[in-house]
Amino acid sequence: MPDSAAQAHSVKVQEAIKQQISAVGPIPFSTFLQLVLHEPGLGYYATGSQKLGEGGDFVTAPELSPLFGQCLAVQCQEALTETGGDILEIGAGSGQLALSILTSLGASGVEFAGHYLILETSADLAQRQQQLLADSLAPSVMDRCRWLTGLPSEFTGVVLANEVIDAMPIERFVIAADGVKQWFVAQKDNELLVALQPASPEVLEAVKHLQADLPAPLPVGYCSEVNLLLQPWVRGLSDSMIRGLCLLIDYGYPRTEYYLPDRMSGTLRCYFQHRTHDNPFWYPGAQDITCDVDFTALAEAADAAGLALHGYTSQGQFLLGNGLAEQGKLSADASDGERFALARDIQTLTMASGMGERFQVMGLSRDLDASLSGFSGFDQSHRL
Repeated sequence: MPDSAAQAHSVKVQEAIKQQISAVGPIPFSTFLQLVLHEPGLGYYATGSQKLGEGGDFVTAPELSPLFGQCLAVQCQEALTETGGDILEIGAGSGQLALSILTSLGASGVEFAGHYLILETSADLAQRQQQLLADSLAPSVMDRCRWLTGLPSEFTGVVLANEVIDAMPIERFVIAADGVKQWFVAQKDNELLVALQPASPEVLEAVKHLQADLPAPLPVGYCSEVNLLLQPWVRGLSDSMIRGLCLLIDYGYPRTEYYLPDRMSGTLRCYFQHRTHDNPFWYPGAQDITCDVDFTALAEAADAAGLALHGYTSQGQFLLGNGLAEQGKLSADASDGERFALARDIQTLTMASGMGERFQVMGLSRDLDASLSGFSGFDQSHRL
């Protein structure tokens, strides 16, 4: 259970939601998610509690091991050799990925002359990132770090987004006997609940579009998600980029695997203290709520925005292609405990039973000719 402070905060979040429902009626599920996840002063990501790591609600690859960032540094350097420019990390979480990349670039002997830009909309997370990097990096390296609240214009370089898309507010839909329905959030007897309403034209079109790619119609009772924010988000990336590479890393599937007939309840899930459940109304504002990524939709959004698909593969293959085996070598005098910990981390990052197949990596580019190591050995773009 959340502690008393988190419970009190959740009451404030619920009151804000109920006030909006009282004013306008039931709200789309995406509006509910925006409030409980991202609203300044209220949302899960906008408040001061620890989110990531053992003391938080979930662990991401950068917290698990610096090997993840070291391999990304290899891929960044490979692209930057051709394009020049900066690195832009969107949603940098605890700052561990930035720390691993900057440390690895410094140790590689190849000079990184650009800036490390962090686009962070959460003031609390930005403060945590700044503290970590200031405590860990040499002043000359820290001086090249910049924090932004919006995308830069005329960007050249590499954009990184690790576990960003899964946190976007999505819409939930249900296939009913009389048509497509959409989740709205209503209140009854002072409790929040789902109210099904006819789908909006935007949701209806999105469901029609995805069903056209499936081998059979989705059955009655099928419930899942669509991300209507994906296209404008990718369009924003494209509009800001003159030349470079975007690396998008997240859990998800190609469309035909995402919307499998037996995935009747979609991929919506909630995280609290490393436990998962499916009730988004449980202490809203105190838990993470997330969905998988439809990587086919991501590729379509990139194509519509004028970005090239540079590659698509599993996280495990991407890391191995960028020298994970070499990055993970220990000195001869390493202890048995160090060797065990390293083997465990590599297994988690790469094996199908861990993050290796569950997480996918997509590269989008503009005016980049380089064959990237992360995709060259096992590009699975044909699955999209």
